[in-house]
Amino acid sequence: MKKRIEENLRENLRPRFLEVKNNSQLHAGHLGDDGSGETHFAIVIGAEELGGMSKIAAHRKINQLLKEEFGKGLHALEVRIVESF
Repeated sequence: MKKRIEENLRENLRPRFLEVKNNSQLHAGHLGDDGSGETHFAIVIGAEELGGMSKIAAHRKINQLLKEEFGKGLHALEVRIVESF
């Protein structure tokens, strides 16, 4: 799933910076843990396309892009948008 998330975001947002981290092990046994080890992810992204958006709009855009992954077991997504690095 991590690879699919990365590919989707790179293809659709062409980020200058992208880090996708699987945090599922931190949530083992919690709500949303389906045992797959791919339910909770954290994303740090810097993309011009997100730059003019509010934080909420940018999160909605990313969630929409990853809608299929939510249907395949993605339970939680932590998103941090960076503008400069």
